Amino acid sequence: METGFKRDLRNYPLYFLLWTVLGLFYFSQGLTQRFVSHDPTPWWHYLVAWLSGVYIWALLTPAVLSLGRRLPVERRKWLLPITLHFLLSAGFSAFELSLESLLYSRLHLFPAFLKDFRGAFARLLVIGFHGGVLNYWIVLGAQWAILYYHRYQERSQELLQFEIRASELQSQLMSARLNALKMQLQPHFLFNTLNAITVLVRQQKGKDAEQMLGHLSDLLRGVLDDIDAQEVSLRRELEYLRLYLAIEQVRFQDRLRVEISADLSTQDVSVPQFILQPIVENAIRHGIGRSSSAGRILISASKIDRALQLRVQDDGPGLSPSDSFEDRGIGLANTRARLQQLYGQAARLEIENCNGGGAVVTMNLPFRESHQEIMRTYALHNADRG
Repeated sequence: METGFKRDLRNYPLYFLLWTVLGLFYFSQGLTQRFVSHDPTPWWHYLVAWLSGVYIWALLTPAVLSLGRRLPVERRKWLLPITLHFLLSAGFSAFELSLESLLYSRLHLFPAFLKDFRGAFARLLVIGFHGGVLNYWIVLGAQWAILYYHRYQERSQELLQFEIRASELQSQLMSARLNALKMQLQPHFLFNTLNAITVLVRQQKGKDAEQMLGHLSDLLRGVLDDIDAQEVSLRRELEYLRLYLAIEQVRFQDRLRVEISADLSTQDVSVPQFILQPIVENAIRHGIGRSSSAGRILISASKIDRALQLRVQDDGPGLSPSDSFEDRGIGLANTRARLQQLYGQAARLEIENCNGGGAVVTMNLPFRESHQEIMRTYALHNADRG
C-alpha cells in the first residue's frame, strides 16, 4: 500500500506548480508596489525574492503534510494538536525566513534594506513571520480538506454499498415471501384436486379419474416449466387456467360453464404466475359449489386506461354482509398479498356482488409487456429474417 510520504513525492510536481503560481502572483503585487513608489530596485530582485520564498515552502510542504498526518485534529482530541501545530507553524516560518535571509544576503537582493544576514533576518521576521505561519496553516487546511473529501467519498461509497446490499436483501426477502405465497396456493389446489380424484375413484368413476389425472399432469408440467418465474404473459396464464378448468369440468360435468374473453392487446401483458386459478377456484367453490343447478363463470381481460383489468364473475349466491377475504378462502387473501408484494399501490383487488346476482372479483395490474414474450417475438422475427 502506498505510504503518505511516497504519495507526497509523487504529487510534488503539483505542489511545485501551485507554489510557483502563488509566487508569480506575489511578484505581480511587488511590481505594482515598485511602480507606484518609484522604487529603483531592479524588477528581477522582486522575482527572485518571491520565487525563492515560495520554493522554500515547496520544499517544506512534504514535511508539513507529514506532520498533519501525525498530528490529526479530531473532534474529541483537538486542543493538543492545535497547540502543537501553532508552535510548529512558528518554527517553520522562522526557519523559512532564515533561509530567505541567507539567500538575500548572498545574492545581494534589496541592498538598500537588507545589507547582511542579521539585518535581513530581523527585517523579514517583522514583515514576513505572520505570512509564514499562514502558509503553514494553508498547507494543513488544504490537506485536511482533501482528507475530509476522501473520507466523505469513502463513506458515500460505503453507504451506497450498504444500500445496494439492503436492496438485494429486500429483493431476496420479497422473492422468498412471494415464493412462500405461491407454495401456499399450489399445494392447496393440488390437495383439492387429489381429493376430488379420490372421490371419483371411490365412486368407481375410473375413466373420469384418469381424465382428471391427465389434465393435472399437463397443468403441473406447465407450472414446473415456469417454476422460477414470478410473472408470465397473460397468454401463458390462460393456458394454465384452461388446463385447470378441464380438471374442474370433469368434476362438475354440465353444471360448469365458463366463458373466457381476453382482448388481443392484453395477450402479452405480464401477470403474476398462477394468479387466476385461485380466484376461479373460489368462484367455483362459492358459486357453483353452493348451488344444485348449473352455473356460469365469466372471465375477461381488457385494457382500462394504463392498467390491465382482470374480472372473474360467477352467478352464484354472492357475498353475505359478513364475508371477508379470509372467509372466502386462502386463495383470495394470498392473491391480494402477492399483488401487494409485486406491485404495491399500483395493483388492486376487489370483490363485490353483481347487480344480477353472484359475485365478481376485479384485479387491476400495471400494463406492461412480458419480457418472455418480447424475447420470443424477437427470436421469431430473427428466424423469419434468416
